[in-house]
Amino acid sequence: MRKESFEFLQNLLAAPSPSGYEQPAQRIFRDYLKPFCQVTTDVMGNVCGLISGKGKDLPRVMLVGHSDEIGFQVKYIDENGFIFFGAIGGVDPHLTPGKRVNVHGRNGVVPGVIGKKPIHLMEAKDRETVIKLDAQYIDVGADDKKEALQLVRVGDPVTFAVGLEKLHGDRVTSRGFDDKAGSFVVAEVLRQVAASGKKPAIDLYGVSSVQEEVGLRGGTTSAYSINPDLGICVEVDFCTDQPDVEKKHNGEVGLGKGPILPRGANINPALFDLLTDTAVRENIAVQFTAIPKATGTDANVMQISRGGVATALVKIPLRYMHTPVEVLSLTDLDNAVNLIVATLYRIKDKQVFIPE
Repeated sequence: MRKESFEFLQNLLAAPSPSGYEQPAQRIFRDYLKPFCQVTTDVMGNVCGLISGKGKDLPRVMLVGHSDEIGFQVKYIDENGFIFFGAIGGVDPHLTPGKRVNVHGRNGVVPGVIGKKPIHLMEAKDRETVIKLDAQYIDVGADDKKEALQLVRVGDPVTFAVGLEKLHGDRVTSRGFDDKAGSFVVAEVLRQVAASGKKPAIDLYGVSSVQEEVGLRGGTTSAYSINPDLGICVEVDFCTDQPDVEKKHNGEVGLGKGPILPRGANINPALFDLLTDTAVRENIAVQFTAIPKATGTDANVMQISRGGVATALVKIPLRYMHTPVEVLSLTDLDNAVNLIVATLYRIKDKQVFIPE
């Protein structure tokens, strides 16, 4: 991965973006796109880059990855200054006690920790019980409620206090790869298309959407506004190459073995075939999974927007999803970008995606 792209990924992941509070990350995305495409932001906070193609009445192609991450929101502050919170998105209460967090207040970041009773003070039965999220609390070091309220307000978003870190080889870990990895791929596709100097035979819209984790909301509104003929959603997917995951659930998916191309009702067969054939032509390794129902991604709402959209999914293999230590391969990210770029230049006629 080129140095500038890695720095963009690093900055995107560092920016807090729990659902409904995505704008710090969206500003990073927007600034990255401005030098090479038209950029707009809608009332929801979705950011869209447009590269117009060569010709008239061209197919409208929408790429989308969501910028929002899981997190927390301040709900209540008790008399001793401890902060109680609710989950934004799917947060596992097993993993939160003892973690460092950042509360994003009006005056900046307030560091804190999610407290945990010492094991020495716990009854044996309590050691085997998961503490419900509404019983967990954040300690920012305040002496009392009055002091805490000078730092944070009810409604402030909270994120895990970790960023991008390199592991061995091309592996990296961070919170928020779900789905800033998708937003990153969308941005890099737009950059490569612009840098090529060769206009495609499509009008290309690249969207970093919002509020996916709480109901696919930004994907719904942006698809309605753009009204695409074709859509490719870039998401993450569960790796099954770690010891505690059953391959029967998600198929055989390995880190570093290429982007994933799912099949199922949410996927247009002709667009799937085009992506698959392009992978063979470009010698890009890909993996396949089956999704025999609607997917829980922006591809789902994009497909059923207005009169319907020919949709596909390109997914990035990810370990430890919805934890602060998600792990992926930078090579998989690069290959997803290369696959989508090569596919876009092969799209000429939207009619071929209508089933016969």
